[in-house]
Amino acid sequence: MQYDSPHSYSRFSKIIHWLSALVILTLFGAGLWMVELSYYDAGYQLIPHYHKSVGIMLAGLIIIRVAWRIRNTKPLALTSHSTLEKTLSGIAQILLYFLIFSVVIAGYLISTEDGRGIDVFNWFTIPSLGKLFNNQADIAGNLHRWLAYTLIALASLHGIAALKHHFYDKDETLKRML
Repeated sequence: MQYDSPHSYSRFSKIIHWLSALVILTLFGAGLWMVELSYYDAGYQLIPHYHKSVGIMLAGLIIIRVAWRIRNTKPLALTSHSTLEKTLSGIAQILLYFLIFSVVIAGYLISTEDGRGIDVFNWFTIPSLGKLFNNQADIAGNLHRWLAYTLIALASLHGIAALKHHFYDKDETLKRML
């Protein structure tokens, strides 16, 4: 398997990055759609099932991604990047991972308050820890929603920063991830 080098990301890193982005945006869109469904809508049972299943798979993907990042050499920041840009980039990356895990954990707490596990694509079930605190589903639901909005906002800033590097700074930042 090809590893990241000091100057570029490997094919695996690029695939896992863009797959994560696609899954997160899809889950966000599905989440917005889900909360508008009524009991009589055709997708009332199906959409939440897939939302939860894909969310659990995202957690696995992010665990793989973090393990890959720990095991791998991350490409060096470009010399044209300021100290502030390097610092903000590092903080943003940590926050993105934190937000992804937090959204997934909050989603788990919503779904398992009643003691039922999460059925993942009818392949396996993630067991429930049950009700861990009063109003668990409501509190976790609010956290899930606001953390998801925050995640999308930060991911948008991440994308805008990449476009700034590409079109304004005219450096290789974006090209290294394409």
